[in-house]
Amino acid sequence: MKRGLTILAALIWLLLGQSVQARQRVAVFNFELIDFTSLPNTAAEQRRTASIRPLLEQALLKTADDYEIVGIDNATQALVNSSGAGYLWAHPDWAAQLGRRLGVDWLIVGQHSKPSFLFSYLQAQLIEVAPQRLAARFDIEMKGNHVSVTEHGTAALALKIHRQIGASLSQAR
Repeated sequence: MKRGLTILAALIWLLLGQSVQARQRVAVFNFELIDFTSLPNTAAEQRRTASIRPLLEQALLKTADDYEIVGIDNATQALVNSSGAGYLWAHPDWAAQLGRRLGVDWLIVGQHSKPSFLFSYLQAQLIEVAPQRLAARFDIEMKGNHVSVTEHGTAALALKIHRQIGASLSQAR
């Protein structure tokens, strides 16, 4: 009887240990528009770029239920923007320190690069906060500027981010 209880307890521990993972806390900064076209930074393109962050947050939540999206308040966002466009992109170590203050595991810093009216790129850096390292960089080409193109590109980016987080967590074990 005692042996049976020990085996049952061990099985329950193994099952719970395998299925319970800590939720990964993720913060996404607003994407910066880098527009190289002859008519840069139009209001429509600024609205499109502003839509990327909430689309990405929603898409990440759809990829898995083990993410907790941590909002970034306006004061923090203003602090980042006062450092100059592209500062976090160029300094992932500083971004990781900021992520630590936010209490997150992962930080996503992104740019929406538009070299042409015909296509643009979603560029994102996935920063792992604890070791203060750039875990991955992603580039997603978007052909066209319709809402559905932006939604599709953002969903593809979320899937790549999800896979990288999973791979990084697997390597850490």
